[in-house]
Amino acid sequence: MDNKKRGLSRRSMLAGTAAGVIAPVVVSASAGSAPAAAAGMTRNITVYADYVPGTTRVGYGLEPGKPTIPGPLLECYEGDTLVIELVNNTDQRLSIHPHGVNYDTKSDGSPFNDSFNKPYETKTYTWKTRTTYQAANGFWMPGSAGYWHYHDHAFGGDHGTAGLMKGLYGGLIVRRRGDLLPSKQFTVVFTEMWINHQVAPNTPIFEANLGERVEFICIGHGNLMHTFHLHAHRWADTRTGMLTSATDNAPILDNKTLDPGNSFGFQVIAGDGVGPGAWMYHCHVQQHSDDGMSGVFLVRNADGGMPAGAQEAIDRFKGHQHTTTSTPDATGASAHHHQS
Repeated sequence: MDNKKRGLSRRSMLAGTAAGVIAPVVVSASAGSAPAAAAGMTRNITVYADYVPGTTRVGYGLEPGKPTIPGPLLECYEGDTLVIELVNNTDQRLSIHPHGVNYDTKSDGSPFNDSFNKPYETKTYTWKTRTTYQAANGFWMPGSAGYWHYHDHAFGGDHGTAGLMKGLYGGLIVRRRGDLLPSKQFTVVFTEMWINHQVAPNTPIFEANLGERVEFICIGHGNLMHTFHLHAHRWADTRTGMLTSATDNAPILDNKTLDPGNSFGFQVIAGDGVGPGAWMYHCHVQQHSDDGMSGVFLVRNADGGMPAGAQEAIDRFKGHQHTTTSTPDATGASAHHHQS
């Protein structure tokens, strides 16, 4: 499923039309303190934590009673502030903890700082971003731009492990102004032996038309090391996945390590140089791939039609036998089923 259908669309989020925009925030400071950034926007977003109907899994959503796993993809530009109102509709404590942005201890989202939602409590978390700036010593300090993520840090324990295993996670993008924007976005989360809490052949089929600019946001959770491999498409190992010039010698990848807590993203042109078709994405730890950590990136014809042979490839994928399939059961735990 296209992640724009899961939550805030890229255009509405970045245009500031989707979430109750307040007046722009102007940040100014001298060298050595906070960055002297361009004006940013403050955006109010309400996020609901709910049980997934028919299970004991839990997810984040933008409407009450409609959680998704992963949660909604949140976006902003450097200099923006996100004010997250988290509504806990469960009978357990939980929180929302971000990577890559600035926040005070009250918005840390961890029991360590007494920052979490009690059962059925609503709490506000404030995340701030900044542009690069020059410190007093002359060195340049990094801004917030990057492919980040957010997750629970309080469900079932002081580190939120149970919350992650139940599905409380999502993607967070901070862009620099001028960054190219994609037509399609897909969040891919590797947790234990699952992709977005599913295993093959039920993993997501991501779809785009030939020539569309597609953005992948890759996130790792759990206790296992993974890699993310995308067939027939490559990206630069840079902040955006793109080269900055003809002389940019950044490494070019089609496989990258995705350890727990890590995240990265990139953009590709669907089918560029290879044409339409059904292309695999998967973990390249071979046992993990055998056990169901694989999915399909379907590049349709430019007019949206199904390419020759693509449906047959998808049918073969759905018929693959996995020696040991690890599936999240109704409790969000791991259940192993052996197939012949």
